[in-house]
Amino acid sequence: MGLRSCWKSRHKSGRRAACCRRFGPGLAALLCLFVTQFGCGVGASVLSKNVVQKDAEFDVTYNDTVTSDNQTIYAFNHTVSRNKSDGVRVTVDVLSQGVDSPVLFAVRQKQAVLSFQVPLILRGLYQRKYPYKHVANTLCQPPTRAASETQYFFVDVSTLSSQGTNYQLRVSRVESFTLQTDKKFSFTASPSQPQYFKYDFPDGVDTVVVKVNSDMNFPCSVMSIQDIQCPVYDLDNNVAFIGMYQTMTKKGAITVQRKDFPSNSFYVVVVVKTEDEACGGPLRFYPLRPDELIDAGNRTKLLDVLVSPAINSGVYVKGMLFCLGIFLSFYLLTLLVACIENKRMNRKRELFEIPPDMSPAETASLLGKNGDEQTLDSVGRSRQESLSSIEEDDYDTLDDIDSDKNIVRTKKFLCVADLARKDKRILSKKYQIYFWNIATIAVFYALPVIQLVITYQTVVNVTGNQDICFYNFLCAHPLGALSAFNNILSNLGYVMLGLLFLLIVLKRDIVHNRAMERNDPNSLECGIPKHFGLFYAMGTALMMEGLLSACYHVCPNYTNFQFDTSFMYMIAGLCMLKLYQKRHPDINASAYTAYACLAMVIFFSVLGVVFGKGNLVFWIVFSVIHILATLLLSTQLYYMGRWRLDSGVLRRIVYIIYTDCIRQCSWPMYIDRMVLLVMGNIVNWSLAAYGLIERPNDFASYLLAIGICNLLLYFAFYIIMKLRSGEKIKCLPLVCVLFTAVVWGFALYFFFQGLSTWEKTPAESREHNRDCILLSFFDDHDIWHFLSSIAMFGSFLVLLTMDDDLDSVQRDKIFVF
Repeated sequence: MGLRSCWKSRHKSGRRAACCRRFGPGLAALLCLFVTQFGCGVGASVLSKNVVQKDAEFDVTYNDTVTSDNQTIYAFNHTVSRNKSDGVRVTVDVLSQGVDSPVLFAVRQKQAVLSFQVPLILRGLYQRKYPYKHVANTLCQPPTRAASETQYFFVDVSTLSSQGTNYQLRVSRVESFTLQTDKKFSFTASPSQPQYFKYDFPDGVDTVVVKVNSDMNFPCSVMSIQDIQCPVYDLDNNVAFIGMYQTMTKKGAITVQRKDFPSNSFYVVVVVKTEDEACGGPLRFYPLRPDELIDAGNRTKLLDVLVSPAINSGVYVKGMLFCLGIFLSFYLLTLLVACIENKRMNRKRELFEIPPDMSPAETASLLGKNGDEQTLDSVGRSRQESLSSIEEDDYDTLDDIDSDKNIVRTKKFLCVADLARKDKRILSKKYQIYFWNIATIAVFYALPVIQLVITYQTVVNVTGNQDICFYNFLCAHPLGALSAFNNILSNLGYVMLGLLFLLIVLKRDIVHNRAMERNDPNSLECGIPKHFGLFYAMGTALMMEGLLSACYHVCPNYTNFQFDTSFMYMIAGLCMLKLYQKRHPDINASAYTAYACLAMVIFFSVLGVVFGKGNLVFWIVFSVIHILATLLLSTQLYYMGRWRLDSGVLRRIVYIIYTDCIRQCSWPMYIDRMVLLVMGNIVNWSLAAYGLIERPNDFASYLLAIGICNLLLYFAFYIIMKLRSGEKIKCLPLVCVLFTAVVWGFALYFFFQGLSTWEKTPAESREHNRDCILLSFFDDHDIWHFLSSIAMFGSFLVLLTMDDDLDSVQRDKIFVF
């Protein structure tokens, strides 16, 4: 009663100051701040003001006028229960036009003070000012220890304007202030009328997903999760101060864990921003003049909020077991195939009395799929028939044909024996450098990447800014400090299958070395020369792709997307090199040259991400470099490296065009190579034109598409030429080809679902978010990880086994294409 009688005092400042002093210096200062507006103890300068206090009621609209000479206090009381939270909302309208001074509203509660002015001035970019005369705020509810108690709060209305200002005041209770689990609640919000609600964790629920949705893209809004404490930060300029928050257009979702909130409850705060640029919306141009106020228009947004339990620990266990089970099954399948192959080889040894020390792989190569010996003349019969008109005299029979590589490599029809003349031990060491180099690159690349993504995740957890990372928030399951553990776990397949491929290659390498040690004629003189360095590099690259993709998915965003693609470039490049090496073992690029070229690709990838967005000059320069590189590589492949890039190259090009195309229209000497290179140039020139015209924002994916298209073109050409040359594809590689093609098809389907994209703003990216589709744990992108890792593993197996049918064919009968 002493407090209420003090605030009813209408006497002069001396008595008001005395009344303030009754409650101690701290409370006195607070009371005097809102009652007198001039502070306590300013002496003779304090002006006389009439203070009127009214007992007010909920859900009643009060129309009144305020001037600098009077101040009105509205006294409210309500019952607060310990086990029940009731929201209280204060709504204010200023009806007067052209107010020279704002009206100050101060709400004094038991443990909190809320004050705001009307018109409320909110600032946007470039200090633009937006006035709002309709303001509404929900009051922060201080907790009570008693089972039930009556709490008082006061709304003080004052102004410094000498003119009367008309206003409306309404205080009402908020229905559904406490959100219920799995019950959707709809509401409206605007920049001057933010909303927040309370949620209490029910027993047995440790994690929930808070989803806020709207049918309206704009106005842009922010959803925030804050602890139960006062004040609640519910304005555009302070909502990012505490808690977790994210911008949103139509969708927003935040996973909340009980362990982060000691009170077992939290506030869901929704704020509408003053401008839409943060959500990718247009920013209208306004003339920048001092103190100019801008009409923001209607920025009211209809939204709904739903809080639902997240998955429990059992789903995590099922997801991890499922992931491990899929890829361990490939280990078991590989072991089963190896056992069956050993049984079959043992049976054939007994049947044909093959020496027991001969390896299964060599026996299979010798006997063929059905146990029938292949004759040296059967393979390539169709190719030889097409060349039946060529006489022996057409070939140069000079002795230097066996030593001069210019003569050997410019023969019209080359065999593998022509390009497998170098010492096998030297070549083996040369190709082993591929593995050691990529292992070194992996260490030096991965360590700073891991350090950086740990820093990213720490920043997200400390600041609460969930716009930093582009997750699929509707299916982002946290584990410890990791925000989207499912996206990280699904990359396990790359690592496990990469390791399995390395083990398969190691087994073949050991078998081949044993055959070489006993001078087996098939290993020395037959089949495609076996060099395993590139295969080791491919397996390592696949494992690193899994590791770096997992690192990228710790916090996927615009700046670290190259982590996810760098080793994809490596894989595409190494596969093309391996395809070329199969028929050109002597003239394949060295590891240093290959990795230098791949480093240039990654360098352009970084430049494109940083400078390529909408930059015409960059796209012109890149397209020119792309086309020139395609022409130079085409020339290198066509002439088997027997050409020179010097000052006379243009003169020689003009001469060839004149003699071969104008003077006499002759067919190219190397038809097969010409067909491949013409198709390759058409594809690459088309991709260059597309990039120059469309200028896609995702330059890294565009560059990766160039590499994959060239790899697929070369792969298809290799298989076609293999069949055209009369060679066969054995059962195992044929199954791998068909299986891999099907898996790639499904994988690309899930890849193009696009659950998030850093090409747009974080809010626009969340519009693509979708719920989990597998075991309530994995989303479409996780399935892409599963399928693409299996498809890459299958592609590697195709490369490894595709030429097994030639293991008993002499190299001078195997054609180069």
